[in-house]
Amino acid sequence: MSNAPQPTTDSQTDTAPDGAAYLREILRAPVYEVAQITPLQPMKRLTARMGNQIQLKREDRQPVHSFKLRGAYNMMAQLTEAQRQAGVIAASAGNHAQGLALSGQQLGVSATIVMPRTTPDIKVDAVRSFGGKVVLHGSNFDEAKGHAEQLAHEHGYTFIPPFDHPAVIAGQGTIGVELVQQNGHLDYIFVPVGGGGLAAGVAVLIKQLMPNIKVIGVEAEDSACLRAALDAGEPVTLGQVGMFADGVAVKRIGEETFRLCQQYLDDSITVSSDEICSAVKDIFEDTRAIAEPSGALSLAGLKKYVDQQQLHDKQLAAILSGANLNFHGLRYVSERCELGEKREGLLAVTVPEQPGAFLNFCHILGGRAVTEFNYRYSDAQLANVFVGVRLLQGQEELDSIIADLRKGGYPVVDLSDDEMAKVHVRYMIGGRPSKPLKERLYSFEFPEYPGALIKFLNTLGTRWNISLFNYRNHGADYGRVLCGFELEEADLLSFTSHLRELGYRWKDETNNPAYRFFLAQ
Repeated sequence: MSNAPQPTTDSQTDTAPDGAAYLREILRAPVYEVAQITPLQPMKRLTARMGNQIQLKREDRQPVHSFKLRGAYNMMAQLTEAQRQAGVIAASAGNHAQGLALSGQQLGVSATIVMPRTTPDIKVDAVRSFGGKVVLHGSNFDEAKGHAEQLAHEHGYTFIPPFDHPAVIAGQGTIGVELVQQNGHLDYIFVPVGGGGLAAGVAVLIKQLMPNIKVIGVEAEDSACLRAALDAGEPVTLGQVGMFADGVAVKRIGEETFRLCQQYLDDSITVSSDEICSAVKDIFEDTRAIAEPSGALSLAGLKKYVDQQQLHDKQLAAILSGANLNFHGLRYVSERCELGEKREGLLAVTVPEQPGAFLNFCHILGGRAVTEFNYRYSDAQLANVFVGVRLLQGQEELDSIIADLRKGGYPVVDLSDDEMAKVHVRYMIGGRPSKPLKERLYSFEFPEYPGALIKFLNTLGTRWNISLFNYRNHGADYGRVLCGFELEEADLLSFTSHLRELGYRWKDETNNPAYRFFLAQ
């Protein structure tokens, strides 16, 4: 594995390192020349709440506030002198970039990082502060990576991949060594999965030393490339990925990382954005640390797995993999964490327009705290009300509220899991159109860079009339857009073709119940 700076490929499968080889490389990885041994911190509040001993591996305490430093340094430390003189390059929008830059500074190697133009200034500035040379190119990671590979070819740089290389995997695997040294009685370790480098490194190490410990991979449900690969029996490319947990927003798991994850992981689980937000809150309440969404991913999986498997009196560890969060992103986390905990329910309720109806509605709620209430007169007979209710007993209590409302004569729809309702409808004004429209509704994720809106309008807005528009950004690298268009059935084929040309992530929301309740004619 030493002096092997090129990524693993399919042709290398027959000669890929076995578990024993990985164990040797992990144990002799020189990562502590730059990285720290991070604490395994008890989570006392969550432990008391869940009936299991829960500990958090604090990789946010690394100099770059992420585990990525380990893998980048381990690979760079193995370069030949000629490769060091030529310099290294990578493509990254965040943590890998900072790990590479600091590693280059420590080793005296010039490091160039190609970052998408959408990358927030806080991340660009962090890379430069560690001595990295930043090249801004493209509107997404794939475009940045293509440019990085082109520059590597032109200038003779060594390309340092973010996850799919034995040396990178071995560097990340040093976390596993620390875990068993810090608590040799663990029953489960939960590891976040993006491209798979961390999960592969920890799993292969644990299974060589203490195979009785179960290692569980955790993915965001809208970027579950490991789950897709396990189902297919080989790595596959996802059509699109969600960007909330941008640190794990990977369309295709690595070849070598998949081989190891398939062989050594005991299980995997996916979690929603709301469940991740809830885990961010748990981490803050227990440690006062503020995790980035991908950093809280493994704890979200731990909580869900404990609930699904009904685990009790077990010793569990989750890896807080990073804390490079854009501060304004906390607004979204704050809005959604109660939903992730099932401590808030969102309902669309039809209330008759007659005296005393609203009072009777409140009586049915039985004194429960109302978190929000949105209403505007629009019809002489019926009103559609958007209401949030604080919950003390989770889904069971929400089901009881819904049953009581229906028994009282109030039609109700549960919107607690409706993404469009949570992101857009609860914040919109204007209500229904004043005249009939042949309208179709779409949601989009906009990259946050100059010209994104102009591209959208040039592609879609000059031929079809825009009848509704709502934009929200939570400090992330992308914004959320809800847009209505006046479309004839004959236009749908051409319109869909233009959507594909646009290249943004999109979804048809025309039949969404929140839209039907509050915005449609």
